[in-house]
Amino acid sequence: MGTLRWYRKNLQRRIALHRANGPLQDFLIAPFPGPYTLLQDVDLVAVDIETTGLNPRTDSILNIGMVTVKNGGIHLDTAWQEIIQITNTIPEATTVLHQITDDQAATVGKPLSEVLPLVLNRLKSAVLLAHHAHIEQSFLSIVCQRFYGAPLVIPTIDTMALMRRYYERINRPIHAHDLRLFNLRKRYNLPRYRAHNALNDAVATAELFLAIIADRGGTGYRLRDFC
Repeated sequence: MGTLRWYRKNLQRRIALHRANGPLQDFLIAPFPGPYTLLQDVDLVAVDIETTGLNPRTDSILNIGMVTVKNGGIHLDTAWQEIIQITNTIPEATTVLHQITDDQAATVGKPLSEVLPLVLNRLKSAVLLAHHAHIEQSFLSIVCQRFYGAPLVIPTIDTMALMRRYYERINRPIHAHDLRLFNLRKRYNLPRYRAHNALNDAVATAELFLAIIADRGGTGYRLRDFC
């Protein structure tokens, strides 16, 4: 993020801290990495959230996947995901898309109240990395507000936004689906994974980001260059 945007984000963090309680308060106490921090020195946590729909106020989180990127590599020992327990019926179209059934959500899934502190602990002092990050940010903010009294405030890198800006800069027309995660991966000759699994998509996003960095020279970038 630009320096001014970083200061605004940090101000939002301090405001949220006065309202937050529990694990979110612990998360917000930790300062953000500064905008001039070298990218290689920052923990980037690739996050994907699969949901029953796109409205964070009415739809539910089904699956959360995360993996950490640091020093130019994906740390697969940090790969983690959980299916979330929900009580309402999962729409049939959603089950087909995510391959998560009502029975799985009810029996294998963990309550969001147990999973959310683990998510916040992994994100502490880190940068959230996501593709179309508005989805992850919105859903996590809503549930943090519900459980802990304040929204999630965190520096974010959005691979979709990075590629949109790149296409606009080179005056390339953007067609429908051009900015989808797996279509962008084709551009960098990255392997195809099964989509709509949270951990798969988190790893896929991490790989796409590293490919973007490599395409731009790979070294010397600071956090402000991508947020």
